[in-house]
Amino acid sequence: MNRPEVAAALAVLEAHRVEIAKKRTLELFAEDPQRFSEFSVRLDDLLYDFSKNRLTRTTLRHLFDLARACQLEMRRDALFAGHKVNVTERRSALHMALRNFSGQAVYVDGRNVMPDVLAERARFLAFADAIRSGQYAGATGEKFTAIVNIGIGGSDLGPAMAARALSPYTAPWLSGHFVSNVDGSDLADTLKHLDPARTLFLVCSKTFTTQETIKNAESARDWLVAALGEAAVPSHFAAVSTRLDKVSAFGILPDRVFGFWDWVGGRYSIWSAIGLSLAILIGSEHFEDFLRGGFDMDEHFRTAPLSANIPAIMGLIGVWHRNVWGYPAQAVIPYDQRLARFPAYLQQLDMESNGKSVQLDGDAVTQATGPIIFGEPGTNGQHAFFQLLHQGTDVTPVDFIVAAEPNESDAGHHVLLFANCIAQSEALMRGRSAAEVRQILRDQGLSAVEIDQLSPHKVFSGDRPSSTHIYRKLTPRTLGRLIAMYEHKVFVQSVIWNINPFDQWGVELGKELCNRLTPLVRDGEADLSGLDGSTAGLIAARRALVS
Repeated sequence: MNRPEVAAALAVLEAHRVEIAKKRTLELFAEDPQRFSEFSVRLDDLLYDFSKNRLTRTTLRHLFDLARACQLEMRRDALFAGHKVNVTERRSALHMALRNFSGQAVYVDGRNVMPDVLAERARFLAFADAIRSGQYAGATGEKFTAIVNIGIGGSDLGPAMAARALSPYTAPWLSGHFVSNVDGSDLADTLKHLDPARTLFLVCSKTFTTQETIKNAESARDWLVAALGEAAVPSHFAAVSTRLDKVSAFGILPDRVFGFWDWVGGRYSIWSAIGLSLAILIGSEHFEDFLRGGFDMDEHFRTAPLSANIPAIMGLIGVWHRNVWGYPAQAVIPYDQRLARFPAYLQQLDMESNGKSVQLDGDAVTQATGPIIFGEPGTNGQHAFFQLLHQGTDVTPVDFIVAAEPNESDAGHHVLLFANCIAQSEALMRGRSAAEVRQILRDQGLSAVEIDQLSPHKVFSGDRPSSTHIYRKLTPRTLGRLIAMYEHKVFVQSVIWNINPFDQWGVELGKELCNRLTPLVRDGEADLSGLDGSTAGLIAARRALVS
């Protein structure tokens, strides 16, 4: 698709980059005492500071021009209106309806879906409360203490990330466990220390055919039956699926099956019954607070002008970095150990959504799309890959995420944690010049020869961009805001790149080939002559090793 107005807007940004590259970020702060307030946006207690990125008011004006050239506001409105923005699957993408507290109707194909959404939410939250209270108990009458979520992709990453993030809100008698890998060690290690009589399994698969999930569910069923007998299955299993026939054949009762809709993509499904494990662990009230956080961000994204719109600015700055500066990756560093799985969650959200090379009309894209997303909690990352962030040959923009207060009364720890976070963002921006290094080494008493040898290794270029998200405390509502914020940021970038962020055809080919290869791996005598040399050689090598 030829988009001359977009190409022109990008050309303006490229010319602007050449000019702004002549100035250091520190100079921008020196020239503008109000830079922090001018280049930060708030939503209640959530503050987004983007002042340490190398950009000016002119940059933002050009980025907003780019957004309008791409009709971002119109495309945003179409998303919320239920238009079939997922063009390859002819579907709406209305996960926002799952967290809609406006009281307003949400239409898909001319039908208000909110009655169904609210009814299904009430069903799975009532089930969650019944598990927590002991009203629904195991086959032996004992209260459940272990919740095992079996899923993969969005059916695992979302609940697993959120359960860890919100662990301070988990009932003290409950533990959450998440099994996704078809590697049998994942399930075996999970079940090793669990009591079958007190274990509830939640099998999350919309079609109830996902290979990894069903294999793990079958093995979990075998484990339970070996301990408690076949009759125990209905008491110890629930499912999130739309295939009642397959779920029934597995032995799960209809009133323990919860569904969601084809307009909810897997990586956006944490807001649906896929979040059942989270709802059991933290309770229905906290789960609704989590949903309200997502709704807060939806309303902000839907109504705030571009100049004060957090997801819009995040997405546009990401385009500035990816397409104008040519930065290939983006790091997300939460200074919160409980957000350890948040970068992995964002990997799927961002890379599965925007890892595309085809525009909406089928033409090849004309610019780079989704960056590589990676991250690890601070301060661990400081002792791992931060070396590359500070002195590597590629510049990697960073998102820092940090709370003002901890959930526990460990103020001394948290002061050190917070100081580390802002120190890293300052260091990335400030760097350290050769002159500064040489003076430090002289003050340490090193000789001129030693200074000449050592100083090049201690120079930091600086001007490495970062943004910081700070909020009061990591509550369910805060987590909901953070997740929805990144969802909308990804959508903004998809609009600029003119791609469909709601399909994932790149996932399918490997699944198809796995179905073809599994019988050949299982049968040690199967003919391998139709395979390429490497694939045949690897299967033959395995046969030799296990024989």
